[in-house]
Order: sequence, then C-alpha cells, then structure tokens
Amino acid sequence: MTEPSETAFNSFLKDFAENVGKFHKGTEVLAGIRDEDVDVGATPKMLVMRRDKVELFCYEPTAERIVETPVLIVYGLIGRYTIADLQSDLSLVRSLLAKGIDVWLIDWGKPGRAERWLTVDDYVDDYIHEAVHRICRETGHDKITLLGICQGGVFTTCYAALHPEKVKNLVLTITPIDFHADIDDPAPHHGLLNIWTRSLGPEDIDRMVDALGVIPGEFMSSIFSLMKPMQSLTKYNVEHIDFVGDKERLMKCLRMEKWLADRPDHPGAAGRQWLKELYQENRLVEGRFELSGRIVDLRAIDVPVLNIFALDDHVIPPTCSKALGGKIGSTDYTEIPLPGGHVGMFVSSKSQGKLTKWIAEWLQQRDG
Repeated sequence: MTEPSETAFNSFLKDFAENVGKFHKGTEVLAGIRDEDVDVGATPKMLVMRRDKVELFCYEPTAERIVETPVLIVYGLIGRYTIADLQSDLSLVRSLLAKGIDVWLIDWGKPGRAERWLTVDDYVDDYIHEAVHRICRETGHDKITLLGICQGGVFTTCYAALHPEKVKNLVLTITPIDFHADIDDPAPHHGLLNIWTRSLGPEDIDRMVDALGVIPGEFMSSIFSLMKPMQSLTKYNVEHIDFVGDKERLMKCLRMEKWLADRPDHPGAAGRQWLKELYQENRLVEGRFELSGRIVDLRAIDVPVLNIFALDDHVIPPTCSKALGGKIGSTDYTEIPLPGGHVGMFVSSKSQGKLTKWIAEWLQQRDG
C-alpha cells in the first residue's frame, strides 16, 4: 500500500517535471522574440500637429465612413495611450476604424522635469482645445466627439463643461467623477487607490512634487502593483508558466508588460491638482474645481453622454463613475456597465468587443 507521503511526493515530481518542460519550451520561444517584435500602438496613423511634447494623430480609415463626426481619443497622463491599441485583435482604435468611425488621438508624449509646471488647465484649455480646433479645421466640422479614458475622461469632461460649443458627444470610459463615492461602496477592495491617496498628507504630496518636479512613473507603477500584491509577485513564476510556450499568448503578455513598463512621469503641478484637489478634496463633483479662472460646472454639459465603466474595476470604482449621471445638464445620458476590470475593458476580447459595439451604435444614432 502506497504511503500518503509517497503519493504527495510523486505528484510533486510529476508537476515539477511538467513545469521544467514548459519552462524549457518557453525559453526556446522567448529566444526568438526581439523588442521590435513586441509592437504596441501599431495601427497606421499620421502626425497632424505637434505642440511641445504633445502630438495629435489621425488614423488611416479602414472601412467606409458610417459616423461622420470625428472622434478624439484622450488618454490620461498616468499611462500611455497604447493600451487602446495593444495588438491588432485587441485594439479599441482598430475596432472603431472597422466600424467606419473617423478616429483621432492625442499622445501626451513623455513629460519630464521640464514640464513640471504644466497644470490640468494647460492640458484642457491649451492642448485639447488646440487639438479640437485643428480637427475641426481639417475635417470641416464645427464640433467633435470626445472619447476619454480614465484620467483622460476627467480632462474631456472638464473640456465639455468649459467649451460645450465644440463638443457634439461625450463618451467616457472608466472615468472617476466623484472621487469619494467609494467610501460607501459595499466592495471596499474597489477603492484601495482612493483610500491610499486620501491617507496622504497634503504636505507629503507637496514635498515630492517640490523635490522631484514630477510624480515618477516608477512610483506610480509600484503603487498599482501593491494594489494586487500576490498577483504581482506570482504572475511570472506561477501564472505565466502555463502558457509561456504558446507564442500567441506570450506575445499578448509581453505587449501588456511593455505597456506597464512604459509609464511616464506625471507633470508635478498637474499631479498636485490631481491628488489634492480631486482625490482628496473632491472638487469636481462638488462644483469647486477651477481651471483657467473658471469653475468646471458639470451642469453645463448638455450634450449626449455615454458613460461606460467596469463592474470589477479595482482602480476606478464603478460608484465613482456612475456619479456623473445626476450631475450633468444633459437629458441624453446613457450608462453601460461592462464585466471585467480596469484594464480588461480594453484587452479582454469579450469586453472589448462589447465596448466597441456599444460606442459605435450609440454614436451612429446621434450622428444626424
């Protein structure tokens, strides 16, 4: 009769042998991959305008135009826009183009210490404003649709409130509006970033910005990793071992890692506003957030609004996004909850397909 300890040890040896085999095959696959093979943001596009380190791109059409109004994608400063164009089969950009939509995009570049004095005012009332005017000149339209992602959604929301004459539609994805709505959220793990940010002393934020001029990208990367510590610790030696020999899955993983590693520094002055005035003081939803000497009044947004959020978003709790509905002046307001998490909305084939479908159909209905 086999002893239980022997059975357990034999099972261990079997698993160990399988993992060694997977690892060996994985090293062979990895040996044939070069940095240039891990391409992100590869959808063809044309540079239309450059202002400082900020660039405006227009994507080449891939299908007959169904929606005439141009759509400007605005991502945040905390990461890179390439998450919306990770790879050909997981790309919000490509999917929108395939639906016959005219897609434009702002790339904030990689701010450094030289951009330490740039504020949210500059990004909204200068860079976005100039991009909108340029798109209107290039296309002959008086207004455009803004599609904001995460922090970029806050920027586009502010722009729509301050410059409603230039906005036809506002589409928001995983965008925080009420930065304190998570306090009463029944799922506390949704708001760990909010809790941590509110726990910071305002003077500590000032010390970091004054000393460094920026909020370092590496610092923010460590914060996001600590939100899911076990996953961050085990993904390379536990999760990825199962598919390291599958080149297709491995390439997707490497593109994700490339996006995660490409986290630029956040301009200090804008970061100070972001952390203190929004995360800590919650000025936007309370009608106290001021840009360029004007209060951002959410009630001034009277254009159609599509607000899409992820139900299991651990970075931007759904309650923080849903708060927009009762604050704007528009009666044409649509909320769409999608399954999945913060990043999964853009890189999960299931969620990403629904995301594009909803956006395209919603825009087409309002493209009179």
